[in-house]
Amino acid sequence: MEAEARALGFCAFGIASAAGDGDRAARLDAWLAAGMHGTMAWMEERAHHRRSPQGMWPEARSVVALGMSYAPAADPLRLAGESQVGRISTYAQGADYHDVVKKALKHLARWVVAKGAARGLGEVGVKVFTDTAPVMEKPLAAAAGLGWQGKHTNVVSREHGSWLFLGEIYTTLEFEPAVPGRDNCGSCRACQDACPTDAFPAPYRLDARRCVSYLTIEHKGPVPEDLREGLGNRIYGCDDCLAVCPWNKFAATAHTMKAFLPRAELTAPELADLLSLDDAGFRALFSGSPIKRIGRNRFVRNCLYAAGNSGRTALLGQVEALLGDEDPVVAEAAAWAKGRLVRE
Repeated sequence: MEAEARALGFCAFGIASAAGDGDRAARLDAWLAAGMHGTMAWMEERAHHRRSPQGMWPEARSVVALGMSYAPAADPLRLAGESQVGRISTYAQGADYHDVVKKALKHLARWVVAKGAARGLGEVGVKVFTDTAPVMEKPLAAAAGLGWQGKHTNVVSREHGSWLFLGEIYTTLEFEPAVPGRDNCGSCRACQDACPTDAFPAPYRLDARRCVSYLTIEHKGPVPEDLREGLGNRIYGCDDCLAVCPWNKFAATAHTMKAFLPRAELTAPELADLLSLDDAGFRALFSGSPIKRIGRNRFVRNCLYAAGNSGRTALLGQVEALLGDEDPVVAEAAAWAKGRLVRE
């Protein structure tokens, strides 16, 4: 199965049991009880499914955990001081990973079913997931030996660093589980120190309410004012805690799927151009991109925060044009940005 998975573009492969894990479930419950999921209500609403694979599908016996590399060729932090442009997270500069990973997962799942039938195993059940289902992807990937959950809570691989898209196949087949990944973070705290909004109250613990990725992607309303400066010029997601991980020096861009290579227009987009986007322009620019799902209003809101942080009075014209925007969140962000730029 691993050879078939690699032929489909997966560079990381492992097997975990579908049975529950008390410690894993307890960590989830504690995180939710502390409210660290912010406005992501679905995390709490489907916690009973998320606690274990069998909590969602009792017939599941094994989890095939897989990873696709999106290791970047360029330094994700190179635009930190370029205030005239917006920074888009590496994972969102190419094709939508949901589509690419799920297509490969479905191919592999069909292969598993066919092999099971050929061996007389009867009807084999499979379900495939990547990101959008109530699945604890990162703990399962660690349990399957793909790596370990680092202090930034993301999976870290000795071979692929922090740059893995994850996917899972739940199956009724029972496979021998892999040896779980061993934590190799040691005393390093680079990811903790790199966070621009102090989203880590402790190592291995993320408060999504302060995370730039959450604030720019999942959070729908105004971003709290005390966190806006920390956004800098990040307009969709954040790579900082991943990019500084020392294990990335082993990540080979040769494993990166062509579909995930960055589109030229998304590597360093000018804020002046982005602030002028209407809904049609937004949809055209981000067709086939995961960015499309947050919509024009939330995206322009993010660009206005970046404009306010830029110190570039040349952006005042585009900012002022949005003061009367139909979306009140966009209009408020424009007023904030104008106040910052005029003050500068």
